[in-house]
Amino acid sequence: MKIVIYGTGCKKCKQLFANAEQAVRLAGVEAEVTKVEQVADIVQAGVMFTPALAIDGQVKAAGRVLPPEKIADLLRAAAG
Repeated sequence: MKIVIYGTGCKKCKQLFANAEQAVRLAGVEAEVTKVEQVADIVQAGVMFTPALAIDGQVKAAGRVLPPEKIADLLRAAAG
């Protein structure tokens, strides 16, 4: 599973990245968490508001910082 955090490196973007890493541990799933910080790449992904979180290429949240528990729920649902 691949998790991508889209954001330019602001405080909220960093918090969402940390929450995603914590959520992987909470959910007990195998996942890689990466960041995309280049504005051109963020726009190309169709993200209009940052920070944003995508799981396996599908944007699940944009413009807000999800708590680790909510991200863990999304990861469990994506894992089936």
